[in-house]
Amino acid sequence: MVSSYLLSMVTHLECSKTGEKYEPGQIHGLSKQGWPLLVRYDLDTIRRQWDRAALASAPHTMWRYAPILPARSFSNIVSLQEGFTPLHKLSRLGPQFECDDLWLKDEGVNPTGSFKARGLSCAISMCRELGIRKVAIPTAGNAGGALAAYAAAAGMEAHVFMPRDVPRANFIEAQAFGARVTLVDGLISDCAKRVSEGKDREGWFDVSTLKEP
Repeated sequence: MVSSYLLSMVTHLECSKTGEKYEPGQIHGLSKQGWPLLVRYDLDTIRRQWDRAALASAPHTMWRYAPILPARSFSNIVSLQEGFTPLHKLSRLGPQFECDDLWLKDEGVNPTGSFKARGLSCAISMCRELGIRKVAIPTAGNAGGALAAYAAAAGMEAHVFMPRDVPRANFIEAQAFGARVTLVDGLISDCAKRVSEGKDREGWFDVSTLKEP
């Protein structure tokens, strides 16, 4: 069961290229070498102390796995009931692939309609924990809506940069959740450039894919 305080099992962060270690509990983006940072956990302690039976009374969200997620305090978790999505056995399709045990994980029932809700719940929870108040993301679709939703739940300022030809539904979703949406002439890479150019000036934390741990 998730208690009112989660003892962090994060030991450190490390550069995915060089293995250089970084202290947890601090704001990080890429490593000094420009590579994504990986979060490392004390898996031996988790293995000894985490009782599988506790899952029976755990929340029906992805935060049921809090011991192997980075948030230290339950009060910092920003959740919209993401995760715990259903599995459906594909009894007719399976035989076509010579697979008698084929299942579909339906991530479409997440709060914002895609698996992006999981990552953004975790990212925004860590932003809250680290005192970040403004976030920005380049997106061509679902990530923008998810960022906007979780930032709204956390009371954070959200900036979403989308290509101008993005599906209208994605634009409307992000805007409806209160994000400041900018349509960019170009590709998602052009959107990422806008975030990179503005983050230091505007005080945004860059939530681009692989640029946050």
